[in-house]
Amino acid sequence: MNKCIAILFVSITVATQVFMSGCMSQSNRTATNATTSQNVITPDGIVYVGSWNHNIYALNASTGTKIWSYTTGDIVLSSPTVSNGIVYVGSQDHNIYALNAATGTKIWSYTTDDKVHSSPTVSNGIVYIGSADHNVYALNATTGAKVWNYTTGGIVWSSPTVSNRIVYVGSDDHNVYALNASTGTKIWSYTTGDIVYSSPAVSNGIVYIGGGVHNYNVVYNYNVSALNAATGTKIWSYTTGSFVASSPTVSNGIVYVGSADHNVYALSANTGTKVWSYTTGSRVNSSPAIASGIVYVGSVDNNVYALNATTGTKIWSYNTGNGVNSSPTIANGIG
Repeated sequence: MNKCIAILFVSITVATQVFMSGCMSQSNRTATNATTSQNVITPDGIVYVGSWNHNIYALNASTGTKIWSYTTGDIVLSSPTVSNGIVYVGSQDHNIYALNAATGTKIWSYTTDDKVHSSPTVSNGIVYIGSADHNVYALNATTGAKVWNYTTGGIVWSSPTVSNRIVYVGSDDHNVYALNASTGTKIWSYTTGDIVYSSPAVSNGIVYIGGGVHNYNVVYNYNVSALNAATGTKIWSYTTGSFVASSPTVSNGIVYVGSADHNVYALSANTGTKVWSYTTGSRVNSSPAIASGIVYVGSVDNNVYALNATTGTKIWSYNTGNGVNSSPTIANGIG
């Protein structure tokens, strides 16, 4: 008899590294095949992931067999997005790529003026993505033609989120931006007090975002913030013990997010009140994934954790042997 099997995919950091691995010195890049971009699994059972060896891979989700690979000009830290049979992904070679999801053939590429670590979001035929050249780009998903760009005051590591025709994204200039998805016109911006590496989550008219990363060993903002999606007004903020590079996930009225203070937090989405926290052995830069009442998240302490979403109680942990900065992806298969 067939049964539903939950499969957890996570990319493991297989070299000793500091957070923001894309900013590491060349001497620290010792694991040329390490994967740091997040896996994406499609309903037809294909895993798409980028690698430090400059490649984007399509793998059979059941067997791990390589279906195809495409070589870019540099490390791929961006996580692929798949839409309408096309894989969209950025590379440190300054390019954004659109590849045929079945064959890996390049459909188009668009060259920015600096590295692309941000992961693309596709909405209504437009690809939205950030670049280290300080810009947020909107590109035609079919042709790669630029629709608009918006210039922030810093590197855009954050990955855009689109909701109700508004693009939400963070920048190194300490701001979270809300941009008109059609024109790129700024609707509002909110100053967090430090670099915004985290990517926004939007739920029920509220934008949730983490703030702060190491900046020459100085960190100014340890907050998870909730902002009114229409106006940018702060609704609440919760202060953790260190920077928050993890991107929040919202489920059933709870915001789940990691912090470099070693904790995974569950916060009330309406008030920011702490529901529970779970302490790991090191920084939690990984962004949580939720399925069937379980929170899956990685830690730099080498473990992937499964936690009860209601209580925070540990269900299990798996030691990978090296730090886990990557964010888990969950797929359901039939076996």
